[in-house]
Amino acid sequence: MEDSIDNVKNCIRDFPKEARELYLNETVPYLEEPPSPLQFYREWIGPNKPCIIRNAFDHWPALSKWNPLYLREAVGSKVISVAVTPNGYADAVYRDRFVMPEERRMTFSSLLDVIEGKVKSSGVFYVQKQCSNLTEELPELTDDVEPHIPWMSEALGKLPDAVNFWLGESRAVTSMHKDHYENLYCVVSGEKHFILLPPSDRPFIPYELYQPAVYSLKEDGSFEVIDEDGSEKVPWIPLDPLKPDLEKYPSYRLAQPLHCTVRAGEMLYLPSLWFHHVRQSHGCIAVNFWYDMEYDIKYNYFQLLDSLAGAVGPL
Repeated sequence: MEDSIDNVKNCIRDFPKEARELYLNETVPYLEEPPSPLQFYREWIGPNKPCIIRNAFDHWPALSKWNPLYLREAVGSKVISVAVTPNGYADAVYRDRFVMPEERRMTFSSLLDVIEGKVKSSGVFYVQKQCSNLTEELPELTDDVEPHIPWMSEALGKLPDAVNFWLGESRAVTSMHKDHYENLYCVVSGEKHFILLPPSDRPFIPYELYQPAVYSLKEDGSFEVIDEDGSEKVPWIPLDPLKPDLEKYPSYRLAQPLHCTVRAGEMLYLPSLWFHHVRQSHGCIAVNFWYDMEYDIKYNYFQLLDSLAGAVGPL
């Protein structure tokens, strides 16, 4: 029985290596212009490979208009949802809990006051609500972008499920996770720093179950962690790729993350099921388009790999 488990571990360990030899790139490639729908599907969506696309949304008014003065005039009085945390990590493992941010309702101008340093406030602020918050909370800004990316919509035969607006402080960090979406991430100003791992590296990425909780601001300006009683435990990645604990998670030594920076005017295609960790420059603004992935044989294979990795444990 032990020999059989070892054989399975060897197969799982070799699987990501074979993926790299067959089709994965050692860096994230750049495309100098948007591809045709057919070309993009064949060369990027089908093979499930990321790329950075330049000159894909040069025509957006947002690129020249979205500065603090314009945003105050256009949406300054709008009340939006802002994620607030003590450490910049929303939806992340903290000690033995999976902790979600305090969702604070505030005007857009109040948020800009914090980001521009005009007002001192406890915590780290980040507009990151992922329920099509651009169209739902800030419809006044939609004419400055596009409702969808035409060549992507044609390639997939569908419109995006959500169009999200992102704005926050440099201390705001998105912890390592994956999404069930084909993601086009467009940086309007500033830059985003991504750490990417392909789905085939799943055996090297640890998951654990955590009690869900939420941050809450106390009267003295500090934060407390409040459990969400009655909620099921959440599977999440405890590892921080910026400073991985390789003694605790030795299998991560075998992972080969890709690092890329997406600058203003550039678009990252982040394929479904790719693990990603995100940082940003202070005040960076971005818009992303989430297209629902196809739950086809690739998803089926990933689920099998996920189950096997969980069953055999550390490699």
